[in-house]
Amino acid sequence: MSRSRIVIVGAGFAGYRAARTLSRTLRDEAEIILVNPNDYFLYLPLLPEVASGVLEPRRVSVSLAGTLPRVRLVLGEVDSVDLDGRRLRYVDPEGRSGELGYDRLLLTVGSVNKLLPIPGAAEHAHGFRGMPEALYLRDHINRQIALAAAAEDAEEAAARRTFVVVGAGYTGTEVAAHGQMFAESLARQHSRQEAHERGPAGRRRTREVRTRWILLDVAPRVLPELDHRLSETADEVLRERGVEVRAGTSVQEATSEGVVLDTGEVVPTRSLIWCVGVRPDPVVKDLGLETRQGRIVVDEYLRVPDRPEVMACGDAAAVPDLTRPGEITPMTAQHAVRQGKAAGRNLAASLGHGEPRPYKHHDLGFMVDLGGVKAAANPLRVPLSGPLANLVTRGYHLAAMPGNRIRVLADWALDAVLPRQAAQLGLVRSWSVPLESDSPEVARVPTR
Repeated sequence: MSRSRIVIVGAGFAGYRAARTLSRTLRDEAEIILVNPNDYFLYLPLLPEVASGVLEPRRVSVSLAGTLPRVRLVLGEVDSVDLDGRRLRYVDPEGRSGELGYDRLLLTVGSVNKLLPIPGAAEHAHGFRGMPEALYLRDHINRQIALAAAAEDAEEAAARRTFVVVGAGYTGTEVAAHGQMFAESLARQHSRQEAHERGPAGRRRTREVRTRWILLDVAPRVLPELDHRLSETADEVLRERGVEVRAGTSVQEATSEGVVLDTGEVVPTRSLIWCVGVRPDPVVKDLGLETRQGRIVVDEYLRVPDRPEVMACGDAAAVPDLTRPGEITPMTAQHAVRQGKAAGRNLAASLGHGEPRPYKHHDLGFMVDLGGVKAAANPLRVPLSGPLANLVTRGYHLAAMPGNRIRVLADWALDAVLPRQAAQLGLVRSWSVPLESDSPEVARVPTR
């Protein structure tokens, strides 16, 4: 008798956890196929540390083949789904097409950058949703500091040392916190090099050059989704480092030479970093399924109505929040991980292993890494700040990562005693990470 085939589209938090749960539950009793453009699971919360030179890229990239036994990986992007025929078509990295039939389908297609109708933003801003964006930003900060040090025009140098981050949620706050420390470290290295070239007299005359970081958000405070105490902690840490926090402010226009704020202020800069949040992958609307707020409607068991063989979870699914009747769960990694596990259990139940259970989860708290030994966290609703919060935050990340823990610990230890490396890798060019077509670390799924 042939085995049932379960196809999971996307290896983000939800898809990866579902595949892992199924692998452990079903073992060889069903064929489990994971379709994803890359051969790794990306641990997104630590991307700011990749962009700021703390962690090497492979540390947050966990091998799918190495950590998902009994799961067959198909490298490719799904470009059509025939829901009635229970088949999907994909294109592999070399442009070849392939087809897969399925008995059960789990859609975890993720999210992309949230765009706003701001003139020039799509052309001059860069998002922060995947490894290419993190590597690009790391090189970009390095490059701008080096060009500023070599510039003869003071205004050009100041503009290159100015970085504007739009969006003060989790990602924007962490990018600003880590980016500021990275840029300051690079600026100090260039200042010392310049003083060395000028000799003893030059060293006495050379002053330390500071970078300028501006964090903008239309909300009245940073981290508006968190408790006021955590928000105030993050705000205080950022301001102490010299980050200009502009609450209730956003960008009105972006150009290659700078940005115009909605206050009328013109900020000369070569760096506009877009962290205004995420939206469901726009291809969801082409699936022909019912949606809510752009997300696939599912029931509390993560099943698509009238499609018992199809399930969805993560950022692309409008999962009912049983802890807040009438609402849907927010688009967070915490929910995606737990929904993936629930989806895996319920898929196994549909094949006779256990009973399906509704998804219900109370938030266990949140944490924001502010770089160095600084962080803000409220595990189990207990507000923490400073080194203790940093210890809890890093401990949580190590526990949540499905691999590479020792390597991450080693990088953290080296960063504590050694200066950041000022080397541009040159792997990602500006034109290859456009904001308007930014893609998540999962497969895209248009449907015919």
